[in-house]
Amino acid sequence: ELIQQDIAAHGLNRIVVASCSPLMHEHTFRRATEAGGLNPFYFQMANIREQVSWVTADRAAATEKAKALLGAAVRRVVLNEPLEKSHVAVNPDVMVVGGGIAGIHAALTMADAGKKVTLVEREPTIGGHMAQFDKTFPTLDCAACILTPKMSMVRSHPNITLLTYSEVAEVSGYVGNFIVKVRRKPRYVHEDLCVGCGSCVEACVFKEGKFADAFNQGLSKRKPVYMAFPQATPYVVQIDPQACLHFRTGKCKESCKASCERNAIDFAQQEEIREVPVGAIVLATGFQPFDAERVPEYGYGQYPGVYTSLEVERLVNASGPTGGEITLRDGRVPKAVGIIHCVGSRDHATNKYCSRVCCMYSLKLAHLVKERTGAEIYNFYIDMRTPGKGYEEFYDKLLEEGVHFIRGRAAEVTDWTMTPDEEGKLVIRAEDTLIGAVRRIPVDMVVLSVGLEAQADAGEVRRLFNISCSHEGWFLERHPKLAPVSTFTDGVFLAGACQGPKDIPDTVAQAGAAAAEAM
Repeated sequence: ELIQQDIAAHGLNRIVVASCSPLMHEHTFRRATEAGGLNPFYFQMANIREQVSWVTADRAAATEKAKALLGAAVRRVVLNEPLEKSHVAVNPDVMVVGGGIAGIHAALTMADAGKKVTLVEREPTIGGHMAQFDKTFPTLDCAACILTPKMSMVRSHPNITLLTYSEVAEVSGYVGNFIVKVRRKPRYVHEDLCVGCGSCVEACVFKEGKFADAFNQGLSKRKPVYMAFPQATPYVVQIDPQACLHFRTGKCKESCKASCERNAIDFAQQEEIREVPVGAIVLATGFQPFDAERVPEYGYGQYPGVYTSLEVERLVNASGPTGGEITLRDGRVPKAVGIIHCVGSRDHATNKYCSRVCCMYSLKLAHLVKERTGAEIYNFYIDMRTPGKGYEEFYDKLLEEGVHFIRGRAAEVTDWTMTPDEEGKLVIRAEDTLIGAVRRIPVDMVVLSVGLEAQADAGEVRRLFNISCSHEGWFLERHPKLAPVSTFTDGVFLAGACQGPKDIPDTVAQAGAAAAEAM
């Protein structure tokens, strides 16, 4: 109102405002300028908050810098021309990049509202990390029971085009009119012909699995022709060219191809590029677990009894490599288990940030392992962070179950023994800050609660979509409070853990918000 009054009172023909970033409030002042009777493009903004007061400690220097920016804005606004807004057709279709729980929820939300959605996932199946879990905290609901129906809905939804084993290769255009080139990698099986009967897997010349199964974190073996897991979507097998004799040596009976009655296997299948025009894009590319080998003092990769939390997730899962039985690599059932929190989180040597989910999933694993093995469970934690709904109550439940909690960062995991009761065991050495002493806890199994990291190719992805990253690699939102799912590129939105560590409820909530913004 003040701007409108001043335009009328003084006959102003240009407006300059010195305040914060134009990204936040330029449109507000342009509307005020237009309401005062001027062309909105006769307005110019000088950013003296982010570019001066926040970054310049010397007050005198800050004042001079602010005066210079303001003077530059005054000289520039004189040259501004009365532009007119133009209207162009907007493509109503949306692309979702990433097929984890965030991408699935965002795609279904928009598809149910009538939008045509293309869901791109670089793995052979959608589901993401949640598909590997057995239970979800704090209610201990079956993860598959929650996720699998949504995966099936994606596959069967008439408004969703599912492109798995595919990656975005190029993005051009602007909000409302993007052209996205998607690179579809060959799986050497025609999706429209394969029904997932598994006859090709049985007929493979490899009678037993000989290659590490990535879905089971390398705890089991698979054949060159395989399906990722029983609930995979699409329910289609694929052939690994790095393992298949046909591609490695050119000498193979091709018994898998001969066994397929539908002629779905095609060794000549080639990579293809598909152009997809869309009006908006939702990025839901997720996270990657911290590599525990980067913390050698915990013995991961050195001692067979040391596991990552995701490996234990597969062990406790009924569809996992042991059918839900928690056994060590030598077949023994552990009688004592140590769970080390914050591996790769809250650590100046790796990542300074808190990964938000580690405390709760550590408690969940402690409950499941104790329930199924009766083992003594020791949790080594820095601080117990349980801020969500029902989380503190879950922590209290673990205390009542007799799980041991030792406050202090574990120093090392070793097989060096000092007493007879440590013989044949792994020893966790840690300071217990509550009693002020260093303790040695002998255990049969060590679980490393690894943190969440940005995807290794986050830098490449953010350049594709012309968005920003934080210094840790997480995609950067336009504003942490006022625009938490928008980016600095109009029409590109964020959902889930690609924007920062978060649990499943927060991921789903953000996916819904991103879908609403994209619509």
